[in-house]
Amino acid sequence: MGPLLLAATREGLVQVVFHADERTSRRALTRLEQCFGGPPVPEIPHLATATAELAAYFAGELRSFTVPLDWSLSSGFNARVLHALADGVPYGSVAGYQDLADRVGEPGAARAVGAAMGSNPLPVVVPCHRVVASDGGIGGFGGGLETKRLLLALEGVLPAPLF
Repeated sequence: MGPLLLAATREGLVQVVFHADERTSRRALTRLEQCFGGPPVPEIPHLATATAELAAYFAGELRSFTVPLDWSLSSGFNARVLHALADGVPYGSVAGYQDLADRVGEPGAARAVGAAMGSNPLPVVVPCHRVVASDGGIGGFGGGLETKRLLLALEGVLPAPLF
């Protein structure tokens, strides 16, 4: 999966960033500082919980996250879709973009659901990797398609890669 950057507030985990090299991390931290009006504080208890739960998930030992979430980086339609995803698409299952549009009462908004997935500040924990195309393809993923394939294989939705 590569390095992850985790950020939390006193309310809960607020962001997960894939492929968090120095440049990506710096950009994410600058954005968080702008959103929250101050520099990050490294000792937030939710970070330890999120780190332990993500490690257990990647080891195949955790199917449902309990770390509290801070939804403040999502709003409007995107927040509604992400909540529907978090609450309604469990480990080992998938949903289509159209299905999520229907769940939030916006049947013509499948493309907008795709945009909401792309804006997800909490990938893996809010499982946008479980949203797939209606034509049988796996759709897109902000962490990269190979990462999406690996996550779906971890959950038993796709066969594990041979190499």
